[in-house]
Order: sequence, then structure tokens, then C-alpha cells
Amino acid sequence: MVYIYKKGKKPYYYLRASERKNNKIIVKDIAYLGSSIEDVKKSLKNPKYKDKIRKAYKTINNFIQSNHYLEKTKSLKIKKDIFLDKKLNEIEACKLHYNKEFQKNNKLTKNEILKNFIIEFAFNTTSIEGNTITLKEAKNLLENNLTPKNKTLREIYDIQNTERVFLNILNSKKEITNDFITKIHSDLMENIDNRTSYRTTEVRVLKANFKATPAPYIKTDMDLLLRWYNSANLHPLVLAIIFHHKFEKIHPFMDGNGRTGRILMNYVLMKNKYPPLIISKKNRLKYLKFLREADKSDLTKNNKENYFNLIQFTINEMIENYWNIFL
Repeated sequence: MVYIYKKGKKPYYYLRASERKNNKIIVKDIAYLGSSIEDVKKSLKNPKYKDKIRKAYKTINNFIQSNHYLEKTKSLKIKKDIFLDKKLNEIEACKLHYNKEFQKNNKLTKNEILKNFIIEFAFNTTSIEGNTITLKEAKNLLENNLTPKNKTLREIYDIQNTERVFLNILNSKKEITNDFITKIHSDLMENIDNRTSYRTTEVRVLKANFKATPAPYIKTDMDLLLRWYNSANLHPLVLAIIFHHKFEKIHPFMDGNGRTGRILMNYVLMKNKYPPLIISKKNRLKYLKFLREADKSDLTKNNKENYFNLIQFTINEMIENYWNIFL
């Protein structure tokens, strides 16, 4: 494997190779590339690295682009944020690339990248809730309209509805209101569950150690949440994450709360010109654990100690997935 390695407080970049020999991993530096991303770009034009770079092009390109925009954001000296801590510049690097590069792509390229994101998002957000359709099957369903075998209609509609709802909110300018939320939920639940209004009975959340809002108080708590959302002075990513948690804690619907909450989180991000994110199925247990940690917070509060782990987890999800999909 060939990749770029950075070391030192003042960064020094090396082209490095690692390979396994006799159950040992052998690592060696192939070349020194310089002390800035611009140096790296120039050094990699050397013909003698051509074959090595070709084999690892995506990894190397991801590194160069993410670090190029990271250097740009560091030069902006963005005001510190107590929730985002040392990850702030990495988040802003994603935003900068999203608006300067991704949004400026030609229409076909942009649509292809978005399609790939939506397939990944639909697969992961539905899988978290138990959908058994694989990523490959989701891709065939949404790209080629090929129905997967031995899957329920509910699972198929789950994937298709997610794609349609995401496309509907993509360029929406609507404010988040109770009507907006119930419409998103209704569209996600089409052909799956006709209980699309705020619930009027109690709900038991299996394997989740928390108490949802009692049914008679759901509208009251949702109004409190929306007032909090409209008055909170928080970084947009922090706002999106905490809003998502508080929505899940209320659990206003009989079914589809998680899927609706993750769509709403992305809507908040995109309204503020940040890229959407994916909570990965593979990290489901961590995600649920950090949601439950945050339950200690009051509905109208945003204590750092309660939300820090959830926020750091979600930041890592954004950064990891962003450079793999939107580049």
C-alpha cells in the first residue's frame, strides 16, 4: 500500500509504502515530498512515482484535497467552538470544498456524486433501523430499478422513500415547523405505515433505555424544541446534532423517528451550506450509546458534558464519509 504520511508539528510529507512479509508489516519512505501541500503536488509530478501513485490514486488524492482545504481553513483563523474543539478546521475544510468545488461541478457530475451519496445514506439510515437490503442491492434498486430478491415490500419502499424525500429537501428553503416535520415523516412512511401524525398513544422503544415524551405532551415538547432551535446560538453542525438528539428523545411518531431525525439533521446542515452526512450502520452501537448519554440533558439545554461524545462521534462520521464521496 502506498500513501502520504505527515509528521512533525511543522508538517513534513513523505510518500510511504507498507507491505506484509512473513507476517510482518514492512514500512519504508519512498521519498520526501515537502513541507506544504503545494510542495506535495509538485513532487508527485515526478515521473518516477507514476506507477506507485496510480495504484493508490484515490487515497493520495483524498489526502491532498482534504489537507489543501484544511490548510486554507487554518489560515482563516475561525473563532473557536467549545463543542467542536480541535475538529473545527476539519469541518470547515469539508464545507469549503463542498461550496467551492462540489457545488461548482457541472450538473451531470454533481448529480452522479449526489446519487452515490443518497444510495449510501439510504442504505445506512434504513439499516440502522433493521432493513436487511445490502448496499449493492440498494444501488441496483435506486440506479437500475432492480428489485432485490427475498426482501419485503416494506424494506424496498423504505429505500425508495428515503431517496425521494432526500431529493425533495435538497434545495428546499422551508423553515422547520411541525407541519414540515410531519410531511417528511409521512413521505418516509408512504406504503409502510399510515400512522403519520404525532402519536396519541405511548410507545416502547425496544433495547433503548430512555423514556419518550408521554403522548399528551408531544405537541408541547415539539413546540419547545422548535423554539429552542430558532433561538439557539450554536455552530450549524452542533445545532443539527443536538436538534436530532432532542427530536429522538421526544420520539413523536409511532415509527420512523430515527429516519426522520437523520433527514432533519441533514436538512439543518444543508440550509446552512454544510454538506450532508451519513451515520454508518457499522457504528450503530456507538451512535445509540452516545444518543443515550445525551439524554441527561434537558429539552431546552445543550450542556457540553452531555453532548460532547455524540458531537465528536458525528464529526468523525462527517469527515470520514465526506472525502470518500464528495471528492
